[in-house]
Amino acid sequence: MVMESLHTCTVQQPRAAINRLHMSFHFAAILSLLYYRISHLFHGDVPIFSWGLMTSAELLFTFIWVLTQAFRWRPVARAVNLENLPKDKMLPGLDVFICTADPAKEPVMEVMNTVLSAMALDYPPEKLAVYLSDDGGAALTLYAMKEACSFARSWLPFCRKYGIKTRSPEAYFSSLRDGAHLDWSEELKEEEEKIKAAYDLFKKNVEKLGAIEEYSARHDRPPHVEVIHNNIDDGTLDKESKMPLLVYVSREKRPTRPHRFKAGALNALLRVSGIMSNAPYLLVLDCDMYCNDPLSAKQAMCFHLDHEISSSLSYVQFPQIFYNVSKNDIYDGQARSAYKTKYQGMDGIRGSVCAGTGYYLKKKALYCRPNHEDEMHVEPEQKFGSSNVFNASLKSLNGRQSRREEIISDATVEEAKSLATCTFEANTKWGKQIGYSYECLLESTFTGYLLHNKGWKSVYLYPKRPGFLGCTTIDMKDAMVQLMKWASGLVQVGLSKYSPLAYGISNMSILQSMCYAYFTFSHFFSIACILYGIVPQLYFLKGVSLFPEVSNKWFAPFAVVYTSSLLQHLYEVLSTGGSILTWWNEQRIFLIKSVTACFFGCLDVLLKQLGVAKASFRLTNKAVDQEKLEKYEKGKFDFQGATLFMIPLTLLVILNVVCFIFGVKGVISKGNSGEMFGQLLLSSHILALSYPILEGLVPKKGRKKQKNF
Repeated sequence: MVMESLHTCTVQQPRAAINRLHMSFHFAAILSLLYYRISHLFHGDVPIFSWGLMTSAELLFTFIWVLTQAFRWRPVARAVNLENLPKDKMLPGLDVFICTADPAKEPVMEVMNTVLSAMALDYPPEKLAVYLSDDGGAALTLYAMKEACSFARSWLPFCRKYGIKTRSPEAYFSSLRDGAHLDWSEELKEEEEKIKAAYDLFKKNVEKLGAIEEYSARHDRPPHVEVIHNNIDDGTLDKESKMPLLVYVSREKRPTRPHRFKAGALNALLRVSGIMSNAPYLLVLDCDMYCNDPLSAKQAMCFHLDHEISSSLSYVQFPQIFYNVSKNDIYDGQARSAYKTKYQGMDGIRGSVCAGTGYYLKKKALYCRPNHEDEMHVEPEQKFGSSNVFNASLKSLNGRQSRREEIISDATVEEAKSLATCTFEANTKWGKQIGYSYECLLESTFTGYLLHNKGWKSVYLYPKRPGFLGCTTIDMKDAMVQLMKWASGLVQVGLSKYSPLAYGISNMSILQSMCYAYFTFSHFFSIACILYGIVPQLYFLKGVSLFPEVSNKWFAPFAVVYTSSLLQHLYEVLSTGGSILTWWNEQRIFLIKSVTACFFGCLDVLLKQLGVAKASFRLTNKAVDQEKLEKYEKGKFDFQGATLFMIPLTLLVILNVVCFIFGVKGVISKGNSGEMFGQLLLSSHILALSYPILEGLVPKKGRKKQKNF
């Protein structure tokens, strides 16, 4: 019997062909440019110091450009055939992991909306379990979980009865609702009003307790595991009223014990879920990334249950899409280049990088190599720890549901608490060979990288309706803090024994290694940008040319590389649904981020290597400031609080302004515009991209100068 296909994978042939043609053309121009530079350096007929710095920057640009081409080699697009998916009773179990750490920076109601949207996934409730890891150990979060469970008793049946797609209550009752119902009757309107009143009361009760200090985060506490809802009680209910298993987990936290940040929380959830629901698959969500399409779980199963790829498939990654991205998107919050270009490119060569949220993962992938399940059962105590209950669960990690009486027993809860202690992982392989890795603060990305090294594959699905929606940063400070965290973690991997160009290339294809190498080394682009933002300008001021004269034939390679790069970026933006404004904003924020957050990320790694700084997890503030939101929506840059980050860029902008003014004066007086044209164009381009910084430096008439940085 031939099974019908559960999904399709299409190579984007026109895009791949254009990319490969451009690679050849652009690479030829780069080689000509480098030949010109290096040959003049060897002849010694140019200023050695300045040309040496320029050549170094251009070699660094070339290295990163070469790595980028791996993304463009074989981009693919995927689609699913939900109609061919097995019946609900045949679907495997699914655990949802949601992590939160601080109710002050991660608003509790936002977390609860994520929890409720996960509970409302269009998936058999008896095979679904939702776990919330609260690393803040806040009484407020536990109280909110119980209130959310009570609200879910009316919210879930309402969503199922009327075919509601937007299953985050906050989104549904706001402008984000899509209005997709199966029924527009008066009955719907009446029920909607009742649900809205219940939600407002739920929200009011939670926010009221949020101001009380005793309900805030606690950083020295024992483990706490509590089953908020056990679906054993749902056996007699109708299908619309059934709810998934809901569990609150606050692992032990002691100041004298290593905490391992989010990776530690996820590993604790793996163990706790193993003795409760023991589902073979899991979904990981950031606390502010709610389920926007209830069908995303079934979409993921179209890959995990496909016999052609399931044996080596580790995870299905969905894109991160943000509902609060403004029309201008001045901070590139949508990360278009990653989610619409790079991830599709990686998907064509054994799988995309793991983004840290919105991915459905096979648990076995965290415990063994593909088709080597027997590895899990060899000396399990040394690998997984001394819990006989958890080790026994590994043998049945095939979709079997735990016996319901085990879930609610006191013994099971006590065992779960012991699995969530600080000492349980001592002398085990957790964080090393088992579970999420502790080698890097970007736990999911690095763990995904290790999975690919072990032979696992992954797929990337970009559906028409976003599977998940989250909240992106709306000011420069938070955007910089987030990017610096990523840059520091990735650069650290690139310089470690796990470097994609050493460790990776011995276990993966060259193209896949190049993709990972790009993520780990691309932040050194900041050094090349800084050199290009200083050296040509200083010599422009002195009237010394560092580029060929316009009439010289060797000016052509420089012009071609410059124009070709801009046009390639423009093509990618327009072909993925962007506009010229999107292209310009991406150009601008890329320069700003390169010489600020990326540079400080590289510097952070250097300080860690020298022992001056320690690894620390910087939690991004997800609470919305109304004043910042208004500036963001108007397309105005907000540098408040980003003083340290902006120092290098501010100095570069001032230097460019001074050199440009006096350099132009020199060109006019000497009449050597052809000789200095390259530096004049470069300085003009940098100043145009740096306009927001100039705007912040110059006070406007009629009001006092704002101290934005």
